[in-house]
Amino acid sequence: MMDRASNRPLIVFRTDASLEIGTGHVMRCLTLADGLRERGARALFITREHRGHLVGQIVDRGHEVGVLPPPPDLRLTLDEETTHAAWLGVDWSEDARQTLNLLAGKRANWLVVDHYALDRRWEQTLRPTCEQLMVMDDLADRPHDCDVLLDPSLGRAAADYSNHIFTDADVLTGPDYALLRPEFADLRAESLKRREQPSLKHLLVTMGGVDRTNATASVLDAIDACSLPDNVKITVVLGPHAPWLADIEKRSESMRFRVSVRSAVIDMASLMTASDLAIGAAGSTSWERFCLGVPTLQFVLAENQIECARAFAERGAVIGFDLTQDFKTKFVSSVNELDAARLRSMAQSAAEICDGHGVQRVLEAMLVFGVR
Repeated sequence: MMDRASNRPLIVFRTDASLEIGTGHVMRCLTLADGLRERGARALFITREHRGHLVGQIVDRGHEVGVLPPPPDLRLTLDEETTHAAWLGVDWSEDARQTLNLLAGKRANWLVVDHYALDRRWEQTLRPTCEQLMVMDDLADRPHDCDVLLDPSLGRAAADYSNHIFTDADVLTGPDYALLRPEFADLRAESLKRREQPSLKHLLVTMGGVDRTNATASVLDAIDACSLPDNVKITVVLGPHAPWLADIEKRSESMRFRVSVRSAVIDMASLMTASDLAIGAAGSTSWERFCLGVPTLQFVLAENQIECARAFAERGAVIGFDLTQDFKTKFVSSVNELDAARLRSMAQSAAEICDGHGVQRVLEAMLVFGVR
């Protein structure tokens, strides 16, 4: 059904960003929304006003937003049927009620749900508001009621959801469906060409848009202990809501290397293309680094990153670290031992994982189900 006010297909997204959740869910939904807009659709984001929300960024990208109220100050005792229930901030049924109120009778062509705290109960409640329902997931740990399920995890198979989906859903799995903005595919050839004669002149540190635990500071301390040339350039990227942003800016002034700290970055593809080595979390930016063939020293910062991080390391695309262990010695040794052959091998392995055309593949799948 078209949106009657604009005669355009209506796509509703239910997703959140916060200091605890991070920014990745909203960012990948924005990427898909941008692609849908190019196909003539209109996107409406429904998102809760958590600390660290991205309402402003959604609006800046030209999409509509319906804002759910902030969660109560007191942490609720929530049901235990979903591992990440607390991330919602309210009970799932209350979230469903509030979402229905915001929709105010609108009926969407698609409802896209990207939230670890939501499952089949919420989805079934919202079913009457849409013609088709897509779930974005990468945990395979709870039941869903959907028409399409998207999980770009490396090594994921449709069979992993056989006990979680009880409808005739189309399950799209693997990095071929990773949602990247078009500039990453556009710069892929240039970036891969750069990797043919690798060196270590520019390091890019991206420990997540929020970096709630200030992992960036630990990484900068370790870099300062590495035997790198004094003319090495380091770029640190943090989100505008990162609680340690000011501390990192101050810390960078005392390093022996030239450090640039940036937030609200809009040219990440160019930054990655110009970098020789990335140091980052095993989150959603992994696909961006792989598309551009950037060798990566990778950190697991959340439990839900463990499985993918292990798969990335097994493919030879990254060298993995765990901040809960005494990582500094291993980190310094790994950086000091990196040579052109290892950098070239890592770049080739990374580029084989993701080609950057996932949005087009997902849009084609949605077209089959009725986006026109």
